[in-house]
Amino acid sequence: MDQGINISLLDGVIKKTIKTVEMSKEQIFQIAESARLESNTIKKEIVEIRQLLADVIQTVDNLELQSRRSRARLVQVSRNFQSFSESNIRSAYEEAHNIQIELSLMRERENNLKKRRDELELRLRNILDTIDRAEGLLSQISVVHSFLAGDLSQVEEALESAKQHQLMGLKIIQAQEEERKRVARDIHDGPAQSMANVVLRTEIVEKMLRNQQVEDAKTELASLKEIVRMSLSDVRKIIFDLRPMALDDLGLIPTLQKYIQTFEDRSKVHIDLIVFGKEQDLESSFKAAAFRLVQECLNNVDKHAKANFVQIKVEFQMENVFIVVKDDGIGFDMKEVKKKGNSFGIMGMKERCQLLDGRLGITSNIHGGTKVVIQLPLRSSAKSKK
Repeated sequence: MDQGINISLLDGVIKKTIKTVEMSKEQIFQIAESARLESNTIKKEIVEIRQLLADVIQTVDNLELQSRRSRARLVQVSRNFQSFSESNIRSAYEEAHNIQIELSLMRERENNLKKRRDELELRLRNILDTIDRAEGLLSQISVVHSFLAGDLSQVEEALESAKQHQLMGLKIIQAQEEERKRVARDIHDGPAQSMANVVLRTEIVEKMLRNQQVEDAKTELASLKEIVRMSLSDVRKIIFDLRPMALDDLGLIPTLQKYIQTFEDRSKVHIDLIVFGKEQDLESSFKAAAFRLVQECLNNVDKHAKANFVQIKVEFQMENVFIVVKDDGIGFDMKEVKKKGNSFGIMGMKERCQLLDGRLGITSNIHGGTKVVIQLPLRSSAKSKK
């Protein structure tokens, strides 16, 4: 009797699990969206209350000044009682009494507004925490969903494969989900917010034009133009991070130069790019892989190396492209890394090199910097073209 795994039964169980995961994912998404809408409402209310509170505090200050003046007048009336008429005396007492009542009411209103503000700020912190936890759950569920929804045709082979490959697959999926979440957040916090602002301000321009406020409308349109220009810049940056179109238009070296300039501005790390030989007509996938390898090296420098200077050498030969990335950072213990197993970043770089039949070498010493040597054969690129 066959004691192997029943793939059909396993497939049925996984499909039911996938359906449950999808429903849970949708429910968590709705919770996150509801919380996000509520947080926006609360933020607006907090802004309004803060403005109202500032006005009330100003009113209280003015009333306190009037109260001091009215009390001083009462003291003067009391000391010179015979010098004032009955109506003047009554007026002084009524004025002091009315100011005191109004001051008490405004102080009470100030306290109530402060209490309401504090309650809303606490509520907002709790809602933002809920949103963060919901997004974290969504990311985890997306990883599980992507893993379960994968192709099951080779399940038996997958079960027999090495644990390292299983871990690599899960981490790749997780990295993809994190990248999708990052892009979604970049779009939500950048272009999406700007476009919402543009819609709101165009309505203001319409009102100005209806009210014949032509000059004000022109000023507002100029401001709108700048917002749209900035949004376009944000969109281009997001597109470049996803897939630098300059790779196909300009080539590998100009794209690296552009990325290095952006990286230097962001990280304050000085980078020296040295190129030997002439860039050939490379396959698009080859250029993308070479670019991502350099990008991953610089990401590791930014996250871990604490370096001040990085040197990148790119040499084009007849049959190979050599890339050397060397930094003056804190380095790491190679024995310790081998003992624990390669990090996800190193595994990803090795995997990318293997896809191109290339080789990756890393040397590092504590306080002695890190050196990455990459060899990519051009024949792989040439074969893919034929």
